[in-house]
Amino acid sequence: MTTQHADTDQRTVDELSERFADVFRTGDAGDVFTDDVFLDGHPPFWRFQLQGIDDFRSWLSGYAPDGHHVRVVRTWPTPSGFVTEQESLGHLDGREVTGRKVIVCEVRDGRIAELIVYCDGDWDQELRARHAAEAPMIRP
Repeated sequence: MTTQHADTDQRTVDELSERFADVFRTGDAGDVFTDDVFLDGHPPFWRFQLQGIDDFRSWLSGYAPDGHHVRVVRTWPTPSGFVTEQESLGHLDGREVTGRKVIVCEVRDGRIAELIVYCDGDWDQELRARHAAEAPMIRP
């Protein structure tokens, strides 16, 4: 990632983080990203990259065509942007799926220019039940 200096006070990054979450809530990229946005995605057992707002919109239309319920868990400012943690709930092939993501964002001129997304994948009910039985959580 390139190092850019951004306005990274907590209030500003909280607002941008929520606008970013709205992208996945609505399935619409809006004006959150620069035209040359770069995405480095890390779902389980895979990695992909894309660049440019048109490629991002195309990918988004396949990933979240109807939007997902997204909750921003927390957001931390960095010298050049922010890191955010999200939980999501959506539907895939008629199944309810949940997921958790940590996203590192670089900000340029108030918009996201680069992001690295680390995702635990889409967990269906069967996987959530197995996880609850085999690895109960101490904290949410």
